[in-house]
Amino acid sequence: QVQLVESGGGLVQAGGSLRLSCTASGRSLASYGVGWFRQAPGKEREFVASVSRSGTSIFYADSAKDRFTISREKAKNMVFLQMTSLKLEDTAIYYCAARTDWGNSKIWTEWNYWGQGTQVTVSS
Repeated sequence: QVQLVESGGGLVQAGGSLRLSCTASGRSLASYGVGWFRQAPGKEREFVASVSRSGTSIFYADSAKDRFTISREKAKNMVFLQMTSLKLEDTAIYYCAARTDWGNSKIWTEWNYWGQGTQVTVSS
């Protein structure tokens, strides 16, 4: 079983940037599809971005397109979410998720493993 740990969250002004990191203990993230989801207070968990295990399939939420980039760095066993042009509505807890199959999905219930989340707060 893989344990995921997110980092890189924090407080940033609107228009700023943050890079979130997801790493796995005990396992190589190269063996998993990896996704980012977020949940704001009082709202449902929503998809942000994901990359399949093979790396050939990358999905973005419409809200993330042209602003966020998901990437893998296999040497560091990490997956990143580079976020730019941040908006107030990006404020949420961001979760890293992993799946063992070769698929990709925007549906959070189809992901097998989850980290504890990292808080991103965008201020005006």
